Amino acid sequence: MNRAGPGEVLRSLVFYAVFYGMTGVLALLVTVQLALPGRGVVHGVHIWTRLHRWCVTHILGIAVRIEGMPPDGPVLVALKHESFFEAIDLPNLLTYPGVFAKIELLQLPLWGRAARSYGLIGVERDQGARALRAMVKAARPLVAENRPLAIFPEGTRVPHGTHPPLMSGFAGVYSLLSLAVVPVAVDSGATYRRRWKRRGTITVRFGERIPAGLPRAEIEAQVHAAINALNP
Repeated sequence: MNRAGPGEVLRSLVFYAVFYGMTGVLALLVTVQLALPGRGVVHGVHIWTRLHRWCVTHILGIAVRIEGMPPDGPVLVALKHESFFEAIDLPNLLTYPGVFAKIELLQLPLWGRAARSYGLIGVERDQGARALRAMVKAARPLVAENRPLAIFPEGTRVPHGTHPPLMSGFAGVYSLLSLAVVPVAVDSGATYRRRWKRRGTITVRFGERIPAGLPRAEIEAQVHAAINALNP
């Protein structure tokens, strides 16, 4: 990896100061909103994600290019996961998505309550069929609200250019929810994953919709190929 230049270091430090400083302010706002009726938490989360996108483009100098058509309604959106960028940016990419996320995030004080209120679904990777049933049960009300569901089928962040197999839980969720899948390729690791962020372009490519009901081997092969379309 090339050594970071002074400009990259300076932009990254400003980004960390502005984004995480404002995150602290918004966390206080969400604390108040959690005690009030209505959709205040949802609005707070959307302000946070828009702030992040603004900081990425205007401070870090990273352009975000969207290719393809983001889906509407209940569908399983399977994304490549190379950095925190796409995890934070999901409400910008999709309309009010439910999100499958590791259970540890939902156990954090305050943040966990806000995450559950927004629609995050806890993923317990080592609990097998019991965890799968719990995930599907939590997802069904979101599907009934016509919300898209976002999932990272590789299970965790992976370095740019790598193509690990999909986690087994993805096929289970796909089968039990009987939803079509929209695969999404993302190449954020080349610019955003580094400590010192690099100028460039993050491409988010929405693939063709894959119908529900395919055999496990077929759905995994199609999704694996599509989410890795931007990886060398």
